Amino acid sequence: MANVRNLKKDINYVLGDIIEAVYIWEYANTDKDTTKSEAIIDEAIVTFDELIVKVNDRSVENKKAHFKAIGKELEDKGRALIEKINKL
Repeated sequence: MANVRNLKKDINYVLGDIIEAVYIWEYANTDKDTTKSEAIIDEAIVTFDELIVKVNDRSVENKKAHFKAIGKELEDKGRALIEKINKL
């Protein structure tokens, strides 16, 4: 089972890197509208909050399956956000 601390770090690093990538895109494309990129940042922040709440949920019966599902959800949502960045 993954350490809870490492799972929290993974969530922070993945979503932080996605937000950083959006900022880099905005900096490189100052002439383009940033409405879509700001929406991606907002979605990443909401995703972060949702995943941290799930990690901190103590009422889970099967912790191993719960944390594995959170890791999978992080991977899926992270890939979706990266696809949105690539489409900008």
